[in-house]
Amino acid sequence: MVLSNRWEPLRPHDVQRALYNSPHRFTVNPAGRRSGKTELAKRKLVARALVGTKYRRPRFFAGAPTRDQAKRIYWDDLKALVPAALVKGRPSETQLEISLVNGATIAVIGLDKPERIEGSPWDGGLLDEYANMKRETWQEHVRPSLSDRGGWCVFLGVPEGRNHYYDLYRRAVAEQADRGKDSEWGAYSWSSADILPEEEIAAAQRDLDPLVFEQEYEASFVNFSGRAYHPFVEAKHCAARLAELYDPDADLILCFDFNVEPGVACVAQEVALPNGMRGTAVIGEVWIPQASNTPAVAARLARDWGDHRGTVICHGDAAGGARGSAQTEGSDWELVEQTLAPVFPGRLSLRHPRANPSQRARINAMNSRLLAGDGSVRLMVDPAAAEHVVRDLEGVRLLEGGAGELNKKSDPDLSHISDALGYYVAEVFPVNAGNRVTIGEMSWV
Repeated sequence: MVLSNRWEPLRPHDVQRALYNSPHRFTVNPAGRRSGKTELAKRKLVARALVGTKYRRPRFFAGAPTRDQAKRIYWDDLKALVPAALVKGRPSETQLEISLVNGATIAVIGLDKPERIEGSPWDGGLLDEYANMKRETWQEHVRPSLSDRGGWCVFLGVPEGRNHYYDLYRRAVAEQADRGKDSEWGAYSWSSADILPEEEIAAAQRDLDPLVFEQEYEASFVNFSGRAYHPFVEAKHCAARLAELYDPDADLILCFDFNVEPGVACVAQEVALPNGMRGTAVIGEVWIPQASNTPAVAARLARDWGDHRGTVICHGDAAGGARGSAQTEGSDWELVEQTLAPVFPGRLSLRHPRANPSQRARINAMNSRLLAGDGSVRLMVDPAAAEHVVRDLEGVRLLEGGAGELNKKSDPDLSHISDALGYYVAEVFPVNAGNRVTIGEMSWV
């Protein structure tokens, strides 16, 4: 069989080779960012589909937390990996299915609704970014669908604290240690440093909070507990008179959370910080304790910053607040635009994403901005101009026993204004930003 040109050589790696040839039915594969785990999984899936099974119409899946995510990760590459001569008809762009001449089908599935995988038996598949899937996805939906045909499954992704992915990995490690090759479960893990260039690893270590680096690049199941923004230290991150660095002609960043009690917003600029680094200076805030709404918050910003001459860029909650003004007066973002566009004519820009990042992604981005692995600080706050931002950074806690989620119930006033700032930081300075890494040298698959 002649493979397509998409099967470019991979760098030799003993653990990856062992995973590809694993005798285990279920394999758990936490590995570092950009270290080849998904590429390896794609090849394994396609190879199994091309070989087929004893069943007349074998079915294989590649699943991710959402359909858009699954399509982005898998669809184009799977089409390229399957030799054109072995494809039956055209791949279905609506169903995201590839039919092969041997009767096999490869499907790409979003599992935000895990029941989508039910209904027909599966011969094998992948659960990518498994840590971000619902806990019940495996036991209640995927596992039963593999029973009829003794199907296999690979669980892959980067750890997200000590959640259900951690539990599954521990189970696989224990069973593999107990029964060896005869175990139904196997565990395979490696760090990004095994694959990526040394200079890229060093750069990531400089940019990221140490705990984030350990999780994202060393594939460690970090036990996040205690303070959400643990690097924050008042003596290091607060600077009196920081607001005096305000430049009326530079971009002004307005950050929204669309909460009601309190109604909040955060004001920032990218400047040369007092520590010599260029970074984010929090130079103002809005805090309306009760009975607030989006127009009230926007009006306060217009009053305090209406003389700004430069561009005004708005970041924040993509969805808007559940208890905001959207029910009767239009979306929160429409209300922001209605209030602020006349104040900043031709200079207002709304740059919120179509969907919010996860809480963990926001916290990781904030902590990496607060303190990178090389000790650099790229986020500072004027405590007089933004006292509630300081209070949040000192006081917001993580949910005990969770996978890094915020504890929203410990103090109802906390988390909202740091959430607002976090939307901006995660959008503009996300963890794991960068170009796709090409893995090369020689082929062993």
